[in-house]
Amino acid sequence: MMKSYKDTARGKNHRGAVLDRKGGYAVIDCSTCRFKHVAPLPADKTLAALYGAQFYERKPRYFKENKEDSAWWDLAYGDRYDTMEAALPKRRRRILDIGSGPGFFLLHGKKRGWDTVGVEPSGTAAAYSRKLGLDIVEGFFDKKLAGTLGTFDAVHMSEVLEHLPDPAGALALARSLLAPGGILCVSSPNDYNPIQQTLRSVEKYKPWWVTPPLHLNYFSVQSLAALMKRAGFDVFLQEASFPIDLFLLMGDNYVHDDALGRACHAKRKRLELAFAAAGRNGLRRELYRACAGLGLGRDCLVFGKRR
Repeated sequence: MMKSYKDTARGKNHRGAVLDRKGGYAVIDCSTCRFKHVAPLPADKTLAALYGAQFYERKPRYFKENKEDSAWWDLAYGDRYDTMEAALPKRRRRILDIGSGPGFFLLHGKKRGWDTVGVEPSGTAAAYSRKLGLDIVEGFFDKKLAGTLGTFDAVHMSEVLEHLPDPAGALALARSLLAPGGILCVSSPNDYNPIQQTLRSVEKYKPWWVTPPLHLNYFSVQSLAALMKRAGFDVFLQEASFPIDLFLLMGDNYVHDDALGRACHAKRKRLELAFAAAGRNGLRRELYRACAGLGLGRDCLVFGKRR
């Protein structure tokens, strides 16, 4: 079934096959945007209320669990900074993190000598970050706020684009803040991936990853990379994260079981930290680049250089 939708607030027409329906929203494979997203898109007022005041209040263990996972996060963040540092001259070390959350990514960069700035709409997360000694601008990333930030050598957007009603516009705005040759690093969930589709067809799982109005867009590695190219970036690296949904195929249904989910995550951490301890971090990254090529992995990670 095809669906057409006119987003008058943002001046776009959307059309695509309906993949799923949930909570008054349809997920369409949009021929206009060339990625999957919900229709109708929520009003800006709805999203402002959701992220300005409610987002982290809905996840009371988020900060605590991030601290518990600090060694593993340092490994993941180290990969990202290693990639950006290899692509930039040594003198260029100013980074903007859009949707900086509790600030752990910026804190890692600050320890490596980067000049760090974060933008965060949640007052709770912004206050937490400032206690870590970080420079945080509280607010939504828009043209007005962007005009106050200056120029950067790198921009990082982790688990952000899936929440935005206009991800193409956000990438264009991020590009405008980058110096020539600057680096954009984007991560986003890898949804409608082959493991998820296998779980639906064989194990009769419902699409648990469809969560409007929290997640509006559903990217693959390929559709995210293509979006970045259209926004004016030369994509030079595509990776994925560990395909943790393999645990579901092996019988560990953590979808509505947070304790089991944490146990599966602990096994994933053990694997990745063991590779690092053995001096085989490069092998782990090669594995995840191969996963990206196959469309596997729970998250997409794409790096691009501003044209």
